[in-house]
Order: sequence, then C-alpha cells, then structure tokens
Amino acid sequence: MSQFFTIHPENPQPRLITQTADLLRKGAVIVYPTDSGYALGCRLEDKTAMERICRIRKLDGNHNFTLVCRDLSELSTYAHVDNQAFRLMKNNTPGKYTFILKATKEVPRRLMNDRRKTIGLRVPSNPIALALLETMDEPLMSTTLMLPGNDFAESDPEVINDRLGKLVDLVIHGGFLGQQPTTVIDLTNDTPVVVREGVGDISPFL
Repeated sequence: MSQFFTIHPENPQPRLITQTADLLRKGAVIVYPTDSGYALGCRLEDKTAMERICRIRKLDGNHNFTLVCRDLSELSTYAHVDNQAFRLMKNNTPGKYTFILKATKEVPRRLMNDRRKTIGLRVPSNPIALALLETMDEPLMSTTLMLPGNDFAESDPEVINDRLGKLVDLVIHGGFLGQQPTTVIDLTNDTPVVVREGVGDISPFL
C-alpha cells in the first residue's frame, strides 16, 4: 500500500518534500500535483520505475514522456532548441504547457518517442512540484495521470489513492485540481504546432 501525504498547496511542508525526494531517490513512483491535474513521476535514470508507469498507463514507444524542470536552465542539456523556440518557451513558462523538442544524447533512449527521437519538456508553476524539483536538484520523468480509456487528467487524490494505491509508492494530496491536461506544443520545426489543446492558452503559438 502506498503512502499518502497531505501537502499544503501554497506552502509545502519542507519535511514532507524531503521525504518525497528520499522516496524518489530509492526508486519510487509517485503521484503529485501539477498546474493541470495530477501526474505520475519518477527519477529520470530509473528504468524500473519508468516501466511501472508504462504499465499503469498502458503506454507504448510512441508516447512522449515529459521532463519536468524547475526552469529553462536545464533545457540545453536535454533538448535541441533554436532561438525562436526558446523565446516562445521563455514567454510561456512556468505554465500549463508541455513542449515537444528534439532530444539530445543526454536523454535515455527509453524516454524518447521511438520514431521521432523527441522528448516533452515542462516547467510547472505548482508550488509543490517546484519545491520537489528544487529539493531533487534534477528533472523528474513524468506523464499526466490519465488512466487507460480516459482523455482527462485525474484530479481527486483520494480517488487516485483508492484506485492506484497498490501500484504506486506515494500519493500526494495537494488539493483538488482541474481535469484538463497540459496544452502540448510541438517546437521541433520552424512553425509551432498545437498537438493537444488543454488548459494552456494556445493563442501565443498561432
């Protein structure tokens, strides 16, 4: 059975953030809040944890996993991005967007889209997510918690705990969130492409 932490959505308790980071370093899969519903997360280097996430969501090799970063300073390590794309990202982060970019060799192959060699990148504004990223001092491998057959993000941590408590190591209750996932923007070419319209405003990319 997983652990269940109730963390304040605006002022996260440092003790619980530290405990969460310790669990992740030991190989945990967690459910945590973002600015667009709840997400599944694990350490970037943890292949076993990533495989568990794939089983929970029934994902295949064409899925774009997301690196959740505290800011854009880590961008060049993991993605190829030109000046125009960088300006678009800088003007719209942190926020409710996932950006699809060409991955660098620093990204493990298992995290890339098999066909396109791309990776998603996201900078959230959720205080719990940001506190966790700051404590970890590294990006999280993440994917929106959308269960098989659903096209919405899970928003109720108590329901999530009831359904996934035996499949994950920790569920963080960070409030009841919206059900729309992030807006996904493909920046791999000269012109931005809206792949999925979610909670983020698409007008800056049209």
